[in-house]
Amino acid sequence: MPTIAHGARDTRAAVDKAVSLLAAFGHEAATGVGVSELARRAELSKSTTHRVLAMLERNGVVERTGTDYRLGARLHDFGGSVYAPGEERLRDQLIPFLTDLYVATQETVHLASLHGADVVYLAKLYGHRQMASPSRIGGRLPAHCTAVGKALLAYHPDGAQRALAGPLRRLTDRTIVEPAELAAELVAVRQDGIAFENSESQAGLSCIAVPVLGPHGGAVAAMSVSGPAGRIDTGRHSATLRRIASAAGKTLPRLLPSNRTRLAPGTGWPLDHALSRLAATS
Repeated sequence: MPTIAHGARDTRAAVDKAVSLLAAFGHEAATGVGVSELARRAELSKSTTHRVLAMLERNGVVERTGTDYRLGARLHDFGGSVYAPGEERLRDQLIPFLTDLYVATQETVHLASLHGADVVYLAKLYGHRQMASPSRIGGRLPAHCTAVGKALLAYHPDGAQRALAGPLRRLTDRTIVEPAELAAELVAVRQDGIAFENSESQAGLSCIAVPVLGPHGGAVAAMSVSGPAGRIDTGRHSATLRRIASAAGKTLPRLLPSNRTRLAPGTGWPLDHALSRLAATS
C-alpha cells in the first residue's frame, strides 16, 4: 500500500481504512496496540485512526485496554461463522487425539478441515522445536500446497474438482501448479492413505498428513506433523499418524453432520478414474 504523503487527502473508503486498522494489530491483537503505532502501521493519520477506532469500538469490534486498543469479542463471534455447522464439536472431539499426536512426535501438529478448495486450520499445537509457518488457527491456505489439504482433497470429489479446475496458486517455487501433477499426488494419497508436503507452502517446511475418516469413508478432517525439512522422520511419524487418526475416526459416527461426504464401502470414489486419466497426461 503506498504511503500517504504529508498533507495529501486519503481517498480510501471508510471500510478500507477499518480493514487496514484491523490488519495492523498483527500478533498483538489480544494484548493491545497504541493509537500512534496503529496509525503508522495502517498508514493513516492519527485523527483518522482515532475516528475509525471509535466507530469500531461502538460496534464491539475493538475494545480499549488502558490507552491501547485490542480486537474485541465480536470478531470472535464473526470468526465462529467460518466453520461449518458441527465443526466446533468436531474440533473439540479431536483435540485429545491431536494432543496425543504432539506428545508422540514433539513436532508441530495440525487439525484441519476442507472448505471449497482451501483448508481451514481448526487447531495447532507446538512446542519448543517450532518453526515459522503460514498456518494459524482459523486461517486458510490453498489445499493443493499443504499436506492436510491433499489428504482431504483425495477424499472430497467436489473439492478436488474445484482445485483441479485451477488456477493453482503458487506460494513457493515447489508449489504444485499443474493439474496433472496434483492429480497424480491425489491418486497416490488414495492408494497410500498419506499425503506429503515439501516446501510447497513455505520454503524449508515439510509436512505429512493423514485423513480422519468417518464411518462411510469420507474424510471429515486431517491431522498433520510438520517441521523443518530434513528433520521430519517420515517413516516413524507416518505410523504414528495412521494409528492416531484411525483411533480418532472411530469416535466420529455420532458427530458427522448430514452434509459430509458419504462413500459407501466398496463403491470406489467418483474421481478415481478421472484422476488417473489426468495424472497419466503428466
